Amino acid sequence: MLRQRVGIALSGGVDSSIAAYLLKEKGYDLHGVFMRTWNADDDTKPLSDCPWHRDLEDARAVAEQLGISFEVVNMIDSYKEHVVKELVDGYRMGITPNPDVLCNKRVKFGVLFDHVRSRNCEMIATGHYCKKVENPGGSCDIYEGDDKNKDQSYFLAMLSQDQIKDALFPLGTYDKSRVRLIANSLNLPTAAKKDSQGICFLGKVKIQDFLAQYIQDSPGDIVTIDGQVVGHHNGLFRFTLGQRHGMNIPSNRNNKHYVVIRKDMERNALIVEIESESSKALYKSEVIVRNLNFTREPIGDGVEILAKPRYRDPSQVVTFRYLRKLEEPAECVALVHFKEKQRALASGQVIAFYSGERLLGGGVYA
Repeated sequence: MLRQRVGIALSGGVDSSIAAYLLKEKGYDLHGVFMRTWNADDDTKPLSDCPWHRDLEDARAVAEQLGISFEVVNMIDSYKEHVVKELVDGYRMGITPNPDVLCNKRVKFGVLFDHVRSRNCEMIATGHYCKKVENPGGSCDIYEGDDKNKDQSYFLAMLSQDQIKDALFPLGTYDKSRVRLIANSLNLPTAAKKDSQGICFLGKVKIQDFLAQYIQDSPGDIVTIDGQVVGHHNGLFRFTLGQRHGMNIPSNRNNKHYVVIRKDMERNALIVEIESESSKALYKSEVIVRNLNFTREPIGDGVEILAKPRYRDPSQVVTFRYLRKLEEPAECVALVHFKEKQRALASGQVIAFYSGERLLGGGVYA
């Protein structure tokens, strides 16, 4: 009987390393792939702290130690097209896209999976902390991982049912400490490696510094909600809703800090006010959500469900209502009402919907 062949995305980190080990122990025929998503050696767009060289060598070493085939897959052009372009265009328009969600939907479980299929792989596996459950009728669901501090189901909210069916998530029932223990017991080169932080291809480079290579500075005023000019900015793309620091403006006479509540793109003005929970601009009970995606069946109209407003935010009770319901979910528009007000829900960010721990899908704040 032939073993099922699976492509395993090896990032050079401990999570994907142990995901590969666990699948090999279960008898899968593994093919390791390392994604090149950014050309850090391009002198026109230098990212001196990008750690991809070490990540590649660590991924290769893990594959060799586990005895699985390995290749480097050039995803640079695909990543630029499907992630970087939308990231830059979004910030240029004043919104805040989530590159990790875009990467999962379009690159990792899209272009990369198409590639591993060409290597005779039937499925693709990653080191995400979440669980996949197969239902009696053949459909599949994603559930939160057992390690709630590491659960990454949020980042998979825009995956389709077909993508979920062909995916494996071996770490769903493991916590991070156990993953580290296994890696140490195997003496893997990634055992003590720190988790990557921030956007995957930037390394230690700040997002604003990266965007500044693509978006020209456009200085303007920092203005209070009542029209008082309190400072100046170099470009609206450098700020996001709810930001308290980095504006170089003094606090008010009561020593309370200003916070960003809006970007006025027409006037090129950054609108701020003294933060208060009574702020209608910063704290909202309702938000419009577009670009909807359902991992299986559509969410019902007027139902009460759970939602994660952002990654690492605790689940919130919400009521989901359609403002426009069409056959294609991405063309639908919904109004999400939170039981408790939420702070700084920025346009372009992703909201993930749940029924208990089961992921229902997601959408993008309008």
